[in-house]
Amino acid sequence: MLNDSPKPLVCRLPLAPGETPTKPTSLNEITWRIFRIMAEFVEGFQFLSESSREVTFFGSARTKKNDRWYKEGTKLGRLLAESGFTVITGGGPGMMEAVNKGAKEGGGESIGLNIQLPTEQRINPFVTKGRGFHYFFTRKVMLAASAQAYVYFPGGFGTLDELFEIVTLIETGKMQATPVICVGKEFWSGLFAWMEEIQVGKYKTITAKDFKLIQVVDSAQEALTIICASDERTFF
Repeated sequence: MLNDSPKPLVCRLPLAPGETPTKPTSLNEITWRIFRIMAEFVEGFQFLSESSREVTFFGSARTKKNDRWYKEGTKLGRLLAESGFTVITGGGPGMMEAVNKGAKEGGGESIGLNIQLPTEQRINPFVTKGRGFHYFFTRKVMLAASAQAYVYFPGGFGTLDELFEIVTLIETGKMQATPVICVGKEFWSGLFAWMEEIQVGKYKTITAKDFKLIQVVDSAQEALTIICASDERTFF
């Protein structure tokens, strides 16, 4: 889906009048949902198979355009595009928009994997190729599926959830070792200092080796250096 229009794209979930999310009431309904889930996975993997050298980004949808990290995200998106990488985000506003903006300015592939909601969910205007998902968990799998690096800008619960899921997949051997890069030392330092002291040191619930799976940088250039040294990988 190409976005050449200055207007944001809008994904609308085609709900029947008065329909709201409900618990399945019959085996047929459960079966229908399973087929829909399967279709999202198949279509999602087919969609991503058309791209290469993907880097997936996460970060707050609330980040403003005058924020330092919005500007740094735009810079990194542009640098990656100019280096031949494909940028993937959740397709929304804030940090997602920033990175898509940079990728588009750099002439690269700027992908947005959007979530469809009963109310409007706008894809940012810098996505050049996008796909909508009904289920959050299928979208999440697609965001994780084939990237050769994962980059996390300051964000909220969703960003933390996505960070720790990727690290867990690498830690447990379900995903090959892949760069996990957190940008913004001031934002991340408190959390990681606590993890190192309490989880690694006092309670030993995380090993020192696994803790080092996360790399913290403070600029787009530092992140680019790590990404350029990484290897392209296939799905999971």
